[in-house]
Amino acid sequence: MIPRYSRPEMTAIWEPENKFRIWFEIEAHACDAQAELGVIPKEAAKAVWERGAFEVARIDEIERETKHDVIAFLTNLAEHVGEEARFVHQGMTSSDVLDTCLAVQLTQASDLLLADIDRVLAALKTRAFEFKDAVCLGRSHGIHAEPTTFGVKLAGHYAAFSRCRSRLEAARAEIATCAISGAVGTFANIDPFVEEYVAKKLGLTPEPVSTQVIPRDRHAAFFAALGIVASSIENLATEIRHLQRTEVREAEEYFAPGQKGSSAMPHKRNPVLTENLTGLARVVRAAVVPALENVTLWHERDISHSSVERMFGPDATVTLDFALNRLAGVIEKLLVYPETMQKNLDQLGGLVHSQRVLLALTQAGISREDAYRLVQRNAMKVWGGEGDFLELLKADPEIAGKIAEDKLAACFDPSYHTKHVDTIFARVFGKDAAAKAVA
Repeated sequence: MIPRYSRPEMTAIWEPENKFRIWFEIEAHACDAQAELGVIPKEAAKAVWERGAFEVARIDEIERETKHDVIAFLTNLAEHVGEEARFVHQGMTSSDVLDTCLAVQLTQASDLLLADIDRVLAALKTRAFEFKDAVCLGRSHGIHAEPTTFGVKLAGHYAAFSRCRSRLEAARAEIATCAISGAVGTFANIDPFVEEYVAKKLGLTPEPVSTQVIPRDRHAAFFAALGIVASSIENLATEIRHLQRTEVREAEEYFAPGQKGSSAMPHKRNPVLTENLTGLARVVRAAVVPALENVTLWHERDISHSSVERMFGPDATVTLDFALNRLAGVIEKLLVYPETMQKNLDQLGGLVHSQRVLLALTQAGISREDAYRLVQRNAMKVWGGEGDFLELLKADPEIAGKIAEDKLAACFDPSYHTKHVDTIFARVFGKDAAAKAVA
C-alpha cells in the first residue's frame, strides 16, 4: 500500500527484513529439532544460530538468477553459515517455509488489528454513554421513523465491532498453523516432531493435513473476517456521512483550525475522512473473493494462490489497520449536535408519534385498519404542510370521540421511546458497566 494509507507498525510486518527473519527462525528451529532427533549434528544446529545471517539485497541478486526465492535465501544463508549449511532445510520443501511464515505474519497482523478494534470499541463506548439520553430521529429508508437516542445508535455499532473482534480472534486462531511436512505433506523425509517443535517455538499449532500447503480455507476465513470488519467500518462511516449532510447536521467530523473543505467554495465542511473510510473498506473487501478462489488448488499443491496472497496479504491488513485507526479518531473527535437533533424531531410536527396514536386507537376499540386510515389521513395533511399533527388529530371527530385530549397528548411524549435505553445498554455493555455509568 502507498504510505498515505499505511502505518509503520503494520507495514513492518510485510517488509522483506521481517519475512526473511521469520524464514531464518523456521529453518534454525527445524535444525534444533533435527539435532534433537540425531538427524544432524548438534554443532551444525548451533552454527546456524551463531553464524546465520542474510542480506535482502544479496537474496534479491541471487533470485534474479535462480528464479526461486527460497533457494536464494538458503544460498545467502549458507554464505554465512559455511559447511554446516548442508544440514539446513533437511527434508523440507519451500511451502514449509512460505506457509509457516505467512501464518506468523498474519498472526502478527491480527494482534495489531485486535488492538485497533479495541481502540474503536473504547471510543464508541465513551461516546455512547455521553449521548445515551440524547434523543434523535430514527430513520428507515432515510425517512423520519420514530425517536431513538444517539447513544443507542453508537451502542449498536459497538455491538457490531464486538462481534468483529470475536470473529477476528477466531480467524487468528484458525490461521495460526504450521506446516513442516515436506514434499506432498507425507513427512517421508522429515519427522513430525520437527513440525511440532517449530510450531511451539513460533506460537503456532501443527497443521493436521497440509498436503504440501496449508489448506486455503483457513486463509479464506481470515480474509472474510477482515472483510466484515471493513463493512462494519463503512456502515458507521456512512451513518456519519448522512448525519453531516447540510439538511441534517446532527453530527459531523471534527474540522481542524486551518482545514479547508473545498478548493472552490470556502464555506464547505466535507465528510472527507468517512468518505475515505468508505473507499478503504472496498479495498479490504476486494481480498475476500480471491481468498475464496484460492481454496481450490491442483492436487497436493500448485502456486496459483501465491501471487494473489503476496499482494492482498499486505494490502488488506495494512489498509484495515489504517482504516480502524482513522475511524477511532473520527469517533473520538466527532462533533454531535443534540439541539439540531431536537429541531429535526420537531420538523414534521409530531408525525414521528403516529404509531403511538394508532395503537391508542386500537386500544380504544377501533379496528387496526380503521385506526391506520384515521391516523394516516391526518398525517398526510402534515406531510403536505397543512398543520400540526396533534391539533389535527384533536379536531378529527372520529378520533376525538374515542380518545380524550390529555391521553392523545400523552402519545407525543418522547420519553416513551427511550424507556428501555438502560436495558439496551445493559445488554451491550453489561449490567455493571451500565449501572456504573448511571451512578
